[in-house]
Amino acid sequence: MNVRRSAAVLAAVAVLGAATPAAADPSPSPSQAFPSALYGGKDPKFDGVWRQSLALLALDTVGVKPAAKSVEWLVRQQCADGSFAPYRADPTTSCDAKTMVDTNQTAAAVQALTALGGHDAVTGKAVTWLKSVQNKDGGWGYSRGGASDTNSTSVVIGALTAVGEKPEQVEKGGKSPYDALLKLALGCDGDGAGAFAFQPDGKGELAANADATAAGVLGALGKGMVVKPGEKTKATRSESCEDPNTPERGAANGAAYLVKALAKDGHLTSALAGSDPQPDYGNTADAVVALAAQGDTGQAEKSLRRLEKNSATWAAQNGPAAYAQLIFAAHATGTNPRDFGGTDLVKRLNATGPAPQSAEKTQAADEKGDSDSDLFGVWWYVGVCLAAGVGIGFLFSGRRNRQQL
Repeated sequence: MNVRRSAAVLAAVAVLGAATPAAADPSPSPSQAFPSALYGGKDPKFDGVWRQSLALLALDTVGVKPAAKSVEWLVRQQCADGSFAPYRADPTTSCDAKTMVDTNQTAAAVQALTALGGHDAVTGKAVTWLKSVQNKDGGWGYSRGGASDTNSTSVVIGALTAVGEKPEQVEKGGKSPYDALLKLALGCDGDGAGAFAFQPDGKGELAANADATAAGVLGALGKGMVVKPGEKTKATRSESCEDPNTPERGAANGAAYLVKALAKDGHLTSALAGSDPQPDYGNTADAVVALAAQGDTGQAEKSLRRLEKNSATWAAQNGPAAYAQLIFAAHATGTNPRDFGGTDLVKRLNATGPAPQSAEKTQAADEKGDSDSDLFGVWWYVGVCLAAGVGIGFLFSGRRNRQQL
């Protein structure tokens, strides 16, 4: 018996003037900490728009139509100038100088809303804002005025490509995003040969960064987060490192670096200060997408098999963005995300937010059926109580008659 049916039955009993004492009102349920339209239950202060965008994009990629209110929530997070902040608790309040907007959330929202369709005005304003904060070297930093980095530049390239722009033609000071990426690409000497750096260090030196390299490969190829599956091969296409003087060459060098980094254990690693290196499943998933985009499906598929066996706990702990990353990796390699090492990634992602539109319709139909059933059940209960009341009346009437006799 559901809550609504219980409430209806209690109302019927009240109408009949039940003799039992009224139950105390239950304590009100605590208000929801975050909007019901938002995917994930953790504080969205720093990643609300990012994880929402990845969730919506991943669901669209596998043919699931997200709940309308989830899409609307993302749209309403946009500021008047076109930018997006990680999370605006009250979207009716105008953004101001204290609103921490950034390029990554904005570019992710553009990719998601473009894929979903019907939001050209929103994505158009967002792209206009992104162009307005482009650095003179052609790239983007995380925030307005920040030094260009590989990850931010690459995610913006993905947004530009999504809306039909040609990244090489989006210039500032005569420099394109590809010029910025190539300045962050390492040469062919040393252990990090062919990799991308995140940013130059304080001395202007570049250090290989696997996460930045996965992003850089996609950016140099002009790709977004979603990559169509390529032809499956057992070989690795990346050649030996050569001078990264073109985006294509930079992508090939970066992919070759990733292949070497993944070859030993099948996954990338990360290490926090004072702790031992740990498998980095998020960056590994991004590397799989990058390698698939480059055509290195041999290593991409090997690493995907590793993710299938080991990433379930990581994804459950990290929520919607993590499930989205795994879905992107599965999609890029032609793997079924609904049977990912025995895990249905789509179902798990759906469980972190509101039911998708098809499920909403089913739920509405079920609720209508419950409502009809409730109505029948309530009046059946009323009828039984009335009959019982009549019987009790006859009983008391008969008792009085016998007493009079």
